[in-house]
Amino acid sequence: MEFLKVARRRSLWSEVLYILLNLLLVAAVLVSVWAVKSPAFPIALVLLSKWRILAVRPRYWFAHILSNAVDLIVSIGLVVLLYAASGAWIAQVIIALLYALWLLLLKPRSKRSLVIAQAGVGLFVGVTSIAIVSADWYLSLVVLIFWVIGYSTARHVLLAYDEQAHVSFLSLLWAFVVAEIGWLTYHWTIAYDLPGIGSIQLPQVSIILLLLSFLAERIYGTYVRRGQVRYSDVLLPLLLSISIILVIYLQFNCPPQGTLEECRGLFY
Repeated sequence: MEFLKVARRRSLWSEVLYILLNLLLVAAVLVSVWAVKSPAFPIALVLLSKWRILAVRPRYWFAHILSNAVDLIVSIGLVVLLYAASGAWIAQVIIALLYALWLLLLKPRSKRSLVIAQAGVGLFVGVTSIAIVSADWYLSLVVLIFWVIGYSTARHVLLAYDEQAHVSFLSLLWAFVVAEIGWLTYHWTIAYDLPGIGSIQLPQVSIILLLLSFLAERIYGTYVRRGQVRYSDVLLPLLLSISIILVIYLQFNCPPQGTLEECRGLFY
């Protein structure tokens, strides 16, 4: 009985220490963004906090990096967004709080729906951050990063469904789709101004890719549950995704007859 009490006490202190260390990481990243003009230092802090990924034999490093790829994408992406919000400290504090929520509430969860949500956050944050900062980057690098984001998030979802036989093939297939959209985005990017959060703009590609990924996950989930894709099961997700994409294109794109002033802030 005494042993159980000691175990509970240790478990409680471990949980408290885990929360404090994660909050300390978030605070350190935010302060370093304010104090240092380069994103290299806060990104180094984030990578250093993931030291346990490499705390195994080298032959397991690649597998551990793959398993933690979504977390790395979210963490580095949020650092990029913190820099993009420079000059708007309230927005930076909000982004830092979202990072804390990711570390403490969403990232540790293993329920299938929450694992899928993790992949969705990774896709949205990763694509948004790279679309914001990559205007002057080499095209091949941008496409490669989109490919990595697509592969990592697709693999994250497939493993949540206990997919083993075709996880690599399906992940590569979705990575190809995301990379193609990334290539198109590099040549034609539309983003929406968000008031009060510095130079951050919401890229249209982030919304579209998130909707397409949601639709793909619903189709795959239906196939896993029923052994076939039933039209009735995917009709609502299909209509929802198509409707939102149509509204984005018809309502929020620059009209053909619009002037340069009317379009300003949409294209970059």
